[in-house]
Amino acid sequence: MTEAIHDLGQGFWTIRGDLKLGGVLNVGTQAGLVRLSDGGFAMLDSYPLTGNIRDRVMQLTDQGRAVRAVLNLHPHHTLHCAGIAQDFPDARLYGSRRHWEKHPKLDWQPQPVESAEVAAMFADDLQFSMPRGIEYIDGNDKVHAGSLLAWHMASRTLHVDDTINLMPVPRLLKRFFPRPRVFLHPTMAEAMKPEPHALQDLKAWIDELAAQCQDLRHLCAAHSGLRSFQPGEFSRELQAAFRRVEGKLAKA
Repeated sequence: MTEAIHDLGQGFWTIRGDLKLGGVLNVGTQAGLVRLSDGGFAMLDSYPLTGNIRDRVMQLTDQGRAVRAVLNLHPHHTLHCAGIAQDFPDARLYGSRRHWEKHPKLDWQPQPVESAEVAAMFADDLQFSMPRGIEYIDGNDKVHAGSLLAWHMASRTLHVDDTINLMPVPRLLKRFFPRPRVFLHPTMAEAMKPEPHALQDLKAWIDELAAQCQDLRHLCAAHSGLRSFQPGEFSRELQAAFRRVEGKLAKA
């Protein structure tokens, strides 16, 4: 994966970044830049800005002065919070309880990023969606299925960390699946809440997200990339991805 910033139109830029496990395996990561209705900007997630990407972001945001907020959406994505706070010292910094615990010295806003108060602050530009039926912050640090998704209405872009991924298709199967397939995070079963209706809740949320994103154009998925869709295509693939794992989730 190569670092890049892509203009998806209507005030949304996706940053495709590098994340190397053990300094070797590059699994990739992401951040987003959103132009707000009031003329300011918000960052979705934290990523170290360097080189051409940094130059472009600073050019767009009046050298960072126009960035009003940084919204850290995934509770287990905490590596770069301190760096982005230095890049945008005047921006309001939002995160989950886990972000607060990992970086107690940062000047966090008192409202958790997943709260209704934060959703209301950005409602003119973004709609947030929290999966139901699974844990947002799991006690096992290896279970990353839970996250807060951000739907940018103007560009019809869904920014999602881990909960929904894009699976590269092996060369032998590209004849049947020419583009990366939508799939749910492999730790979804481990993230299921120990409640009788957890699976029904998750299915209902999947159906609601599919309806909300019926006209989705772009999916920005952490670790796995960027893909464009025709109207209705993402919704069908999302529900098919759930059906493929529903049996496994039922046994969780």
